[in-house]
Amino acid sequence: MHENQHIIELKKLTKYYKGSSIPAIDNISLNINKGEIYGLLGPNGAGKTTTISILCGLFGPTSGNVFIDGMEFQNSAEKIKNIIGVVPQEIALYPSLTARENLNFFGHMYGLKGKQLKNRIDECLELFGLEKNANRRIKTFSGGMKRRINIIAGILHKPKIIYLDEPTVGVDVQSRNVILEHLRNLNSDGTSIIYTSHYMEEAENLCSRVAIIDMGKVITEGKPKDLINSKEEYTDLESIFLNITGRALRDE
Repeated sequence: MHENQHIIELKKLTKYYKGSSIPAIDNISLNINKGEIYGLLGPNGAGKTTTISILCGLFGPTSGNVFIDGMEFQNSAEKIKNIIGVVPQEIALYPSLTARENLNFFGHMYGLKGKQLKNRIDECLELFGLEKNANRRIKTFSGGMKRRINIIAGILHKPKIIYLDEPTVGVDVQSRNVILEHLRNLNSDGTSIIYTSHYMEEAENLCSRVAIIDMGKVITEGKPKDLINSKEEYTDLESIFLNITGRALRDE
């Protein structure tokens, strides 16, 4: 067992997808501290989603090691899955079920039941301003409302670590503010958050540290403020991002 302040350690992580000679991630090593909001930033195809997928056990790396809360993923996958919450980029909800029915389903998957589950669902719906919509079907929800339910589904079991892949993509300003405010609250309660985004300004305001990834490699890492102060031409995270990843368009 490792015992240190790191909640996540990635050691020389490389992933090749079948049939590809170019790695999706290439020898990435990162340490993420307990209780921080850590941003993985990068253009489309940079390796952000692959990294998150490995961190939540969807598939293994081609080589390298992952330690989560002192446990090596390979040896402790079940234990690790109990302490992580995952909010995928795609909305992972059943459109013909109501919000409450969806959350009941996910709560049962995490081993919650009865009054404990009902109370937790009520608490989360209220926190995200959705209590009045609990019995509406998901297919009638706006994009921002679906995003908020998607996040609740990942945090019902009060995980130690939450992975969010582009949690505010395509949502209205009000929903984005509610989501970010709640992420800050979760973090101030001690939850470690790993978050990917295209939104540099959002990451600059939200994250304690960020890593900018491109072509499967970590190009730079540090506190947003320190990175911005490192060169005279840097005025914000976006200017750093464009400077080091280039201005060419990236298509999926």
